[in-house]
Amino acid sequence: MIGTFYHAPEPGAPPYVSVGDTITPGQPIGILEVMKMMSPVEADVAGRVVEILAADGTAVEFQQRLIAVEPA
Repeated sequence: MIGTFYHAPEPGAPPYVSVGDTITPGQPIGILEVMKMMSPVEADVAGRVVEILAADGTAVEFQQRLIAVEPA
């Protein structure tokens, strides 16, 4: 989807994931705002977060990579 990607559920809250965190499929990794509607973004693979590719509060495009994960 095209929208604005956020790392945390609200301003000032800790991010859903950080570099070094282990994630599992279905785990929330951020929120995508599209036309004032907030949709959770969930991990589709298990592994360790090695890089956050999309900055907090930036516009993202269809199929843009948001985080880099080293598969488990």
